[in-house]
Amino acid sequence: MIALVIGGSGSGKSAYAEQMAVKAAGNGSLYYVATMQVYDEEGKKKVERHQKMRAGKGFLTIEQPRRLKEAAKKVATEKVSAGKVAAERVPAGKIVLLECMSNLVANEMFSEENLSAVMDEAKVKQLSHEIISGVTALQDSCDILIIVTNQIFEDGIRYDASTMDYIRLLGDINRQIAERAEQVIEVVAGIPIFIKKDGI
Repeated sequence: MIALVIGGSGSGKSAYAEQMAVKAAGNGSLYYVATMQVYDEEGKKKVERHQKMRAGKGFLTIEQPRRLKEAAKKVATEKVSAGKVAAERVPAGKIVLLECMSNLVANEMFSEENLSAVMDEAKVKQLSHEIISGVTALQDSCDILIIVTNQIFEDGIRYDASTMDYIRLLGDINRQIAERAEQVIEVVAGIPIFIKKDGI
């Protein structure tokens, strides 16, 4: 099952997704796939704030700024504190919180190998396919996958070509995830608004 949690910066989407994951986990395994690459003091503070939010809630953190399939392998084989393989803790299940798709897309698109590539339609499709394949692998490695993403499409501003390519790619990926998700929730001012609701 997939739940997609969308919201603007500071909307409360991360806190909501975290609560959702903890509630769904029960006695199961909780994984936090962190995608943010820290480049400056602001990024460092954001990571520290998120770590404090998660403290004491039982999350096993997997830092995976790119190549989501690698995170899926880690979830499938990760050791838990009791020395057991996480899969042994099913039937309670595995819950994965991916924070966040917006960072993952930026990391993939602006990686060293892709930075020099021409972002034509074929390259954007290739990146989209790679990222969605990673989402599928992660979904297959757990019982519930909760994905946090940003709502960045409503400001009406025209940006430079590479930023517009990023916005289009993120929009396409969000759309594909929303199509396959059982739940799509937009968080506005800390209030969840269900756009699609099944499961959890």
